[in-house]
Amino acid sequence: MFSFVSYDGTVLAYHEQGEGSPLVCLPGGPGRSSAYLGDLGGLATRRRLVLLDPRGTGESAPPADPATYAADRMVADVEALRAHLGLERIDLLGHSAAGALALLYAARHPDRIGHLVLVTPSMQPVGLELGDAEWYARIELRAGEDWYDSRLPDLKAWDAGDESRRLQAQAFFYSPWNETADAHATRFAGRSAEVAERFLAGLPPAEETRKALTKVAGPVLVIAGELDPEPVPAQAAEAAGLFPYGTSLTLPGAHYPWVTAPDAFADAVGSFLDGPAQTGV
Repeated sequence: MFSFVSYDGTVLAYHEQGEGSPLVCLPGGPGRSSAYLGDLGGLATRRRLVLLDPRGTGESAPPADPATYAADRMVADVEALRAHLGLERIDLLGHSAAGALALLYAARHPDRIGHLVLVTPSMQPVGLELGDAEWYARIELRAGEDWYDSRLPDLKAWDAGDESRRLQAQAFFYSPWNETADAHATRFAGRSAEVAERFLAGLPPAEETRKALTKVAGPVLVIAGELDPEPVPAQAAEAAGLFPYGTSLTLPGAHYPWVTAPDAFADAVGSFLDGPAQTGV
């Protein structure tokens, strides 16, 4: 475990796996530590993963001001980590809710992006969200699986705000739902309720963020899971189109493709990161 002092004096922790060029990795949740990312399906054999524990999670300290749990404020933590690592540009990966954080970072610091990987990201900062009917239509894609009927009430309860049903609802976010997926979901079920509550507060207007992303000179990869409720492949393609050098990819699996399709994930992301970085638009 390593640590640094962020812009407001909060001591943040990060963990490293692998060797080579660094890839800064932001966990989602919101409010989860980086532990659930593991070695990202073996990606650590190709890159040095720098896995940040966001403030108030894992081994990072809570801030004096809880308002700084907002994603728009956490952008400054990512920039502080970049400076701590002594990097002019960073290769950055954000998963799920941290896709929102990575989008906000890229919008505010477009010149600091080497490569950007958005893995099944939240796209609320750019206004790309499914409606309830579309979301549940995606859920119904799993109707043929033997656990579907028993887990659907859990999903609906969790979606309505019952956090105690969150773990039982996780079957819909892994594909296939098997012993490996169940073990991962169970082991890494925890998250900070306070971070989750404040994370998406005070987002900049979506049009403002979308406009800023046109200045990102580095290549961007947006990954959708084939059976993920959200983002769907069409959303990933639309998000990729917001960038000058964006591309999208659909991988087998759902919201955690590196857990259930590790080789496909590591090969796709590793090959993308091995490609050249743009230096101007």
